Amino acid sequence: MKGLELARKFYEQHGEPMLGGQFSHILPFISVGLVGSGSECCGYDDEVSQDHDFEPGFCVFLPDETKVDRKTAFELERAYSKLPKEFMGFKRSVISPVGGSRHGVIRTADFFEAKIGRADGELSAEEWLSLPDYALAEATNGEIFFDNCGEITRIRESIAHYPEDIRLKKLAGNLLLMGQSGQYNYKRCVSRGETAAAQLSIFEFAKATLNTAFLLSKKYMPYYKWSFRALRELSPDYKALASELEYLLSSGNDEAQSKEKCEIIENICTAISQKLKEQGIVDAVGADTEWLAYAVNDLIKDNAIRNMHILCAV
Repeated sequence: MKGLELARKFYEQHGEPMLGGQFSHILPFISVGLVGSGSECCGYDDEVSQDHDFEPGFCVFLPDETKVDRKTAFELERAYSKLPKEFMGFKRSVISPVGGSRHGVIRTADFFEAKIGRADGELSAEEWLSLPDYALAEATNGEIFFDNCGEITRIRESIAHYPEDIRLKKLAGNLLLMGQSGQYNYKRCVSRGETAAAQLSIFEFAKATLNTAFLLSKKYMPYYKWSFRALRELSPDYKALASELEYLLSSGNDEAQSKEKCEIIENICTAISQKLKEQGIVDAVGADTEWLAYAVNDLIKDNAIRNMHILCAV
């Protein structure tokens, strides 16, 4: 069973009656769901995931103390800890019965402060540029089962996508890295017989390409171990891209393979430029990602962001 489904059933059968029976007076101020860290919040959990941090549980999000005071929050924590210790064949953690950092009673402000550094989700341009994608993904993933308060939904919606100037800045930086690592440095490393350095160039190219694909899709890339799975789910085109990147990462760098890799890199860069054209970001299709990078950067409307170093967000 998937973790999100398990969490929802646990909430519906045990959490909802507990909240409605003992805490009906604060129902207008709380939200319930499962979001944050863990593969189950992305829908990527499987049997392997169940070897750690997998249990029946959910998050109860509270507003500030003016609406739900400390005493009530403590009573709610105790009530949560008394929910059944086993559900549908899965045991709850005995180490942290109130839910630890992933489940249980959490102040909404504390959750967003931990994930993105801002309790209210109101990020400055510098904060948008410096936050890793996975942090924003963890702040906006999962599912909210119940939301009378509306606060967590409002914040999640406000950070669901990068502002356009931020997206363009990140795109520009990653396009430049694609060119530097894949189209330029890889060939030079191979020509010098530096096969290990050549493969590091491929790693950098793959990372920049992954970031570019998610930015073009207006999605946050999850934690790196889920990046290829998430890439394959973006679209059929990106499923093919995932296969090409996997080959680049897993193959060697002898003369025949390196020649093939160079061709794949050029094809990928051309395909990315086609995506940019489809979105109306550039007018022409071509494999020169350095040119594409500066063309994208020039489209940024905010002067301060446009004039920042092109690699400031990568």
